[in-house]
Amino acid sequence: MIFLDFSKEINLEKIPQKKEWQKNVVKFLKEWVSDSEIICTKTSGSTGLPKNIELTKKSMIQSAILTGEFLKLKAGDTALVCMPTQYIAGKMMLVRAWVWKLKLFCIEPTSNPLEKIDQKFTFSAMTPMQVRNSLGKINLIEKLLIGGGQVSYDLQTILKKYNTEIYESFGMTETISHIALKKISGNKNHYFQLMKGTKIRKNEKGCLCIKPSFLNEEVITHDIINLISDHEFEWLGRLDNVINSGGIKIFPEKVEKQLKSIIDLEFIISKKFDEILGNKVILIIEGNESSVLRNKIENFSFENKYEKPREIIYIKRFKRTPTGKIIRENKYN
Repeated sequence: MIFLDFSKEINLEKIPQKKEWQKNVVKFLKEWVSDSEIICTKTSGSTGLPKNIELTKKSMIQSAILTGEFLKLKAGDTALVCMPTQYIAGKMMLVRAWVWKLKLFCIEPTSNPLEKIDQKFTFSAMTPMQVRNSLGKINLIEKLLIGGGQVSYDLQTILKKYNTEIYESFGMTETISHIALKKISGNKNHYFQLMKGTKIRKNEKGCLCIKPSFLNEEVITHDIINLISDHEFEWLGRLDNVINSGGIKIFPEKVEKQLKSIIDLEFIISKKFDEILGNKVILIIEGNESSVLRNKIENFSFENKYEKPREIIYIKRFKRTPTGKIIRENKYN
């Protein structure tokens, strides 16, 4: 573990750098205190090839201020970094700590970050998988952001019972982490609520266009949304992934969110050519075939009957990005 008290001057040369994750923390902090006004980072690669992006430190600071104001962070609060700091989520945890003068604890990013942790923290951010593996200790964290993937219905049901303030976040590298949050614990929100000063619209394809207050240009995404109001929206899925089956549009992410309540294995919803439907919905599961699981899926009540997979395919392992996200491949035709 690395402890950094950002209310005091930090000697970066004294930070341990024996392990790769420690080197990544120090590397970013050295970039942060350098004379350059730009930080170079990479996208995760979950929606295409990873690409380099230049972000201004000024914009990153403004983003950190908005998050801190929303969560009511203050100097001396404690925070836990358990995500890779070579990507935007981890980098922004470091920036928030620097901006708000937090006492920061950095640990090696793992799928079960709280396994060896017993102390309490004011604030942290995790992926859905990290949260699911840490349920026994989530109450150690007062305020928690979940990002890097959608939060399933069953995980939301579990988390709403916790005293921790838990928010599902929406954002990307291009928008410098999240631009909207959805509370999923206690008195939860049904839709994503925009951060202060952020403006959105829906283009002719139904995709979300974002103009954060700290960016000069609008970010045009491939995310299909329902625009609820000028400050809230419902995320439906990615335009790239939409399946047109017999004239019905199926959003794989929406189907996956339902099925996560009965499937513990890694899986995705995809498509396969069908002479009658054009494309049929298929379910691809990482792991060994199971008749018990097949029966569960067969008897599952989908929100829409057209969402039910017409074929189940089992594979040994999905290809993944460096951050652990499944890379979707349409190679099942």
